[in-house]
Amino acid sequence: MQPRSLLAFIAVFASLSSACAVAASELTIEVWKTATCGCCKAWIEHVEQNGFSAKSKDVAAGQLASIKAQAGLSPDLQSCHTAKVGGYVIEGHVPASDIRRLLSERPDAIGLTVPGMPIGSPGMEAGEEKEPYEVLLVRRDGSTEVFSRY
Repeated sequence: MQPRSLLAFIAVFASLSSACAVAASELTIEVWKTATCGCCKAWIEHVEQNGFSAKSKDVAAGQLASIKAQAGLSPDLQSCHTAKVGGYVIEGHVPASDIRRLLSERPDAIGLTVPGMPIGSPGMEAGEEKEPYEVLLVRRDGSTEVFSRY
């Protein structure tokens, strides 16, 4: 291999390696929850079954409320757990497919939320029972728009 070809190959390899490292780090979700919340644990299982790696941290309810507020989530947008991935906040029972779409589209936003705890959302399964719910995109100014409907 010619020296120039070798340098070009090394540059391409380094670029691809860097891109892969970024992609892998975006697949790790950090989750803050209370120790006793079973639906949070079920949601973590959902994201892990869909290709994400999850690191969870149990915190007191007051600390969790502070994390939500610092993330820019007003009380009407909150749920039981708060997560971060790829620079975005994920609040509540957001399906993994919507998280992947968010990371692919990269909108200028805080992140996604499923306010409350709708039956049938990931982690809130109750047999065949399901209630309709929306995944909201939270803009930096606090406004929201529907990202998906289920």
